[in-house]
This record gives sequence, C-alpha cells and structure tokens, in this order.
Amino acid sequence: MLLAVKAPSRRHSGSPAGSAGDDAAPETVAALFPRAVLYPPGRPAARGVREREPRRAPAPFSERHLQCVWFDPTLRPAALRTQHGEEVRIEDPGVWNLEAGPDFLGAALRIGPEQRRIAGDVEIHSHPADWAAHGHAADPRYARVRVHVTFHPGDFPADRFPPGAVQIALRDALAANPAFAFENIDLTAYPYGRPATAPPCARVLAAWPPDNREGLLAAAGEERLRRRAGRLAASAARGPAQVVYEEVMAALGYKHNKAAFRRLAETLPLRALRAESHGNPEIAYALLLGVAGLLPDQLTRRMDDESRAFVRLLWDAWWRGQERWAARVLPAAAWRLSGLRPLNHPLRRLAAAAVLFLADPTPDEAWRQLAQDHPADSLDRARRRLLAVSHRYWDRRLTFNGKKQRDAAALIGNTRADAILINVFVPFLAARQHAAPFAQALLEQLPAEADNVIVRQMAHTLFGPDAPRSLLRAGLRRQGLLQIFHDFCLNDRSRCAACPFPARLIHAHIS
Repeated sequence: MLLAVKAPSRRHSGSPAGSAGDDAAPETVAALFPRAVLYPPGRPAARGVREREPRRAPAPFSERHLQCVWFDPTLRPAALRTQHGEEVRIEDPGVWNLEAGPDFLGAALRIGPEQRRIAGDVEIHSHPADWAAHGHAADPRYARVRVHVTFHPGDFPADRFPPGAVQIALRDALAANPAFAFENIDLTAYPYGRPATAPPCARVLAAWPPDNREGLLAAAGEERLRRRAGRLAASAARGPAQVVYEEVMAALGYKHNKAAFRRLAETLPLRALRAESHGNPEIAYALLLGVAGLLPDQLTRRMDDESRAFVRLLWDAWWRGQERWAARVLPAAAWRLSGLRPLNHPLRRLAAAAVLFLADPTPDEAWRQLAQDHPADSLDRARRRLLAVSHRYWDRRLTFNGKKQRDAAALIGNTRADAILINVFVPFLAARQHAAPFAQALLEQLPAEADNVIVRQMAHTLFGPDAPRSLLRAGLRRQGLLQIFHDFCLNDRSRCAACPFPARLIHAHIS
C-alpha cells in the first residue's frame, strides 16, 4: 500500500511550464511536487503548543525565529524600546520554557531613563493582537508575563495584559541591522525537548507497511522542496541570476559563515562583480576578498614565492576598486574563521565563487539550459559542473601560508555540491517552471544530503532503534525527516502530549 496522489489537474493561465523567463505561481510550483499535499493532512501550526493563528499573508519567519532573536544576544537588537518609546536594557532574557506556558520564564529588564526593573515571564508573538487571539488573558499560566514581545509594532490595550507588562516590537530594530536575515538563523541550534519514551507518532507508524512509511517521508520531502521553491519564486524581483548567486553563496558558507556569505552577495551584487571584473576571475576574487575584509594585509615569511606573487596580484586588483567599495567592507566580526577545516575556509570557497559566477553562462542560465536540453540527467550534469570548478592557485593550496599540496583538493566537494543541488538547483528549476526534469523523476535522483544528528534522531524517533538504513539513503526521504523535525519536534513544548502529528497520521489518506 502506498501513499498516492494524482498531480493537480488545474492549468496555469500564464506562459507554459518550462519557459525560461517566467516565475512560477504558487499553484504551478505545487504541481511539480504532487505528493506534498499528503504531508500531513492539513498544515502544522507554527508553535509547538499549536496555538491557533489568525489568517494572514505568509511571513518569512515563525515565532520560533522570534524566540531565537530574543534568546540570543548576537541576534537580539541592542536598541530596543517599549511601545511608548522607552529604552530597554535586557539583564536576563529568561529561561527558554520547553513546557506549556510563556516562552521564557524569569526574565529581567531595565526600562526607561530611571532604569526601573521589571521581572517576570516573556511571551512572544508575531502581532500584538495574538495575545488575545491565543486566549492568554484567561490562562493562569500567563499571569506572570511582564513582557510581550512581537515582531510587528502596535499598541495593544494595556489592560488586556497582566499588571505592569510592557510591549516591545522587534521589526524596526531588526531592520536597522543590514546584516540580519531570518533565513540565516539556525533553528536547530536552540533548545528543544526530546521525548523520553517512544512518542505517539512512532506507535502509529509501527502499524504502517514499509511502503507507507517511505511514502510519508517522500511527501514531507516534497513539501520541504516546495516551500524552498516558493521562497525563490517570491524573490524574483531581484532577478534569477542574483537569487542563485545569493543562495549558492550561502550554501558555500555552510553553517558557520552562511550569513556572512549571503551578506557579501548582497553587498557586492553579481551584476557589479561581473561588470568590474571584465571576465577575469582573479579580479572577481580580489573584489570578493576585499569587500569581505579577508584580503591578507601583509606578506608573511611563511609564504612561498608563488603565494607572495598571488597576494600582490590580488592587492593590485583590489586597489583599483577599493575606493568604490571601502565603505562597504564587512566587519571582521561577520566571519567565523577559527575551528574550520582548511578545505572549508572562506578563502577557498570565495575562489570557487569567483570562478563559478564569472563563467559564461552564469549558473542560472546554465541550469535552465540543462533543464531544457538534458532533463533526464540534468541533476548529474549540474553536479559534475560544480565538482569541476577549479582555480590555478587554490587547487593545490589550503592556506596562503601553507605548502603546495601534492594532490589536488576540490574547491567544491561532494557535500557542498549536493547541498547546492538540493537547496538551490531543484527549487530554482521549480520556481522558474522548468517542469521537464521533474517529469523525468528528478526528485527520485535527489542526492542524500550529508548525514547529521537531526536525520539520525528523527529516524530513531519515528521508526525506533531498528529503523532500516534504507530510510536514510534516499535524498528525498532525508529531506522529509528534516521537514517533520522542523514542523513538529523542534517546536514542541508539550513533550509530545499536545503534538498534532499522531492524529494527522491516523487520518492520512492511504491507498
């Protein structure tokens, strides 16, 4: 028995799928991921306690993102103010509450010029009116809330809150920081609860045949890709070349420098990079290093003659454009350079970016051509192009100060290439309505993204310690495990007691 669904039959009224210049409407994107409608019946709410949300246009963040911003001092704006304009200083954001009730317990703040101290719990929402929409006023667990944090500003009636509570909006303070982006927040890096025993969802799935379990993960995987494609389609105003540039740069930065790479791509747009490089990848590399603030500021004794000559060449190129870009150089604090494997260092990854994005055609054009000319094996061809990226200096170098290596080391290795294919290549084709590769079973060819603790944990949680390894081999199923984790386990503060996932599994359409 398989989870089964027919592809939607509705037709899009615009240009036909596959036309290179069109961006996909949501229903057109969804048609490329037909199984996504089975994951799961109905959409999960944004929060672990599954509070009912008012109907609004989709936002690029969840309340989980806002919780991370409040909790993490590196994300939380320093210049916060109450709804009445009083300055706010955070002494303690509180303890992240993994149970039902307010988001943070026991916070302490200083308010206004007199620095009056407020102590109590913190509740976080997207809109001020969500306090009433979620029924907190009548819930005794929220009686000690003294701080209501929202993204959107608005002066909600003070008498609806517990006495002495203040309201703080994050939107304007976050907008003042050009380096901030919700998509750069790693939600998995923050606390979440794990069930001590086999959760209810595992008991439901234990009765499912293997084909149904695999079908569930495939549906969840398609939903994950559909959401990514929708986000890329919504970014169409920046142009496909710039969107792919930003997304690939973020993938090259991986976890620790993802935000810095994306910020660099926004600061030095692809159009400017190509125009000022005149087709020369060494000039492009110098510009990227210069704006990144990573160009070596001096020659060292440990550099050999080739390295010294190369660094001088980079400085010569940077000096010609330095005056135009000096005011926009990223601060050193934007980068995390300690503890990185040399193969993953930004110096090498930016060399890969320079070669990749100075090439003709640009990646977005090359990918569209692959989708048109080679739909059956476009994924494999795109992968080989990424792995073939080469640089005359960095192919056999790990650092500027190190010795030349005997064997070549790939600038974009297998793991990063697979991440780019999963997170950028496939969603980009869907966002641009290139349906042909999907008809050729593109999703079944999806590579398996690098194994990680979330994939292993979710396989164990859903299917027990004896879960077959085959569940982890297929790339689409791994994406499904990640999606279920993000939608349900990551945000669940009830330790499975209030999670809607088991009930949705029971009502899943199986045929």
